[in-house]
Amino acid sequence: MATLPPKTESFAVAVVGAGAAGLSLALALAREGVPTALVGRHAPVADGRTVALLDGSVRFLDALGVWAAIAPHASPLAELHIVDDTGSLFRPPPARFVATEIGLDAFGWNVESARLVESLRAAARAAANLTLFEEDAAGFAAGADAATITLAGGGALSARLVAGADGARSRLREASGIRPRSWAYPQSAITTILAHTRPHRDVSTEFHTRQGPFTLVPLPGGHRSSLVWVMGEGPAKRLAALDDDALARAVEHQAQAMLGSMRIDGPRGLVPMRGLSVPSPVAARLALIGEAAHVFPPIGAQGLNLGLRDAAALRDAVMRAVEDGRDPGSHAALAGFARGRRLDARLRTTAVDALNRSLLTGLLPVDALRGLGLLAMTTIGPLRRVVMREGVLPRLGAPSLMR
Repeated sequence: MATLPPKTESFAVAVVGAGAAGLSLALALAREGVPTALVGRHAPVADGRTVALLDGSVRFLDALGVWAAIAPHASPLAELHIVDDTGSLFRPPPARFVATEIGLDAFGWNVESARLVESLRAAARAAANLTLFEEDAAGFAAGADAATITLAGGGALSARLVAGADGARSRLREASGIRPRSWAYPQSAITTILAHTRPHRDVSTEFHTRQGPFTLVPLPGGHRSSLVWVMGEGPAKRLAALDDDALARAVEHQAQAMLGSMRIDGPRGLVPMRGLSVPSPVAARLALIGEAAHVFPPIGAQGLNLGLRDAAALRDAVMRAVEDGRDPGSHAALAGFARGRRLDARLRTTAVDALNRSLLTGLLPVDALRGLGLLAMTTIGPLRRVVMREGVLPRLGAPSLMR
């Protein structure tokens, strides 16, 4: 192991990355009494994005003591409607999924990303057993007994385990030698927040178009929704260049005026559609979570929820190691985490990728399969309930704080 600077602090776990996944993991460990460091700048989040926190994620945040601060600013997702707007010959009727059918008041809750992250940051700043280093990590090196993180400001710290939550361009992933597979889609997503004259009634509506999904997700108050509009890169750039009034009219037209007149009521973003996966989320003294381990299009509310499951699962792995007196950064301690997260990420990535590509192809056999699948979920009750439950939280291997 490299020689450390004389004032290096030592921790059981160091989390690198101060987004929602990294913050939640750091809080989860600190609340268990694990000496934890959180490394990362607390940058602003303001591009019009929201996150639909599914039921398991809400349970996790509640266990961390932060849901009470978030809940007043979140809207329940009581129903999901899917409308095939591809113009296909095999277009099925609109599908309706209702949370009460699987014993839930809501599939999840939609909240602005900035509100979620700021609530987690406030809890992190007040948490015992958690030391914040509000700067970037400049380097990572794994040793026999601990890993070393060098900081952009010149300092360093050591930890038995490092959790890489530093995003799609993860420096820790690169330094560890994990080689990701990455790909791009010929699409971008316009994100913003809308006000509308008709109430959303806690219904999230997803139109499947030939360029990608167009999704309206409820926000509090009954007359505000968030938008994720996936389309070709060229059309997305042209729409993003419109003024607010013209963009609102385009959204209203695409939504078939189902929510009445619309206006832009928040910041706007333009997000390129990318994908990324890793052969394994672990390396020597390192575990990757969130977008450091997987990236896929914002379809089906799976991205951040998968990252929060990573965090909750890594918390479980660390606590098992601590309770058994084992090294939390050892290969044995992380083996189960790696297996479970590979499977979960692979299933979600494959499903989202297949749906997105099926919309783009325009091939009749692919349209037929997609339409038959949606029709089957609509008409076969047991299948529909299984799909809804798995979409909210995988029943096999669910982290303890999400059950």
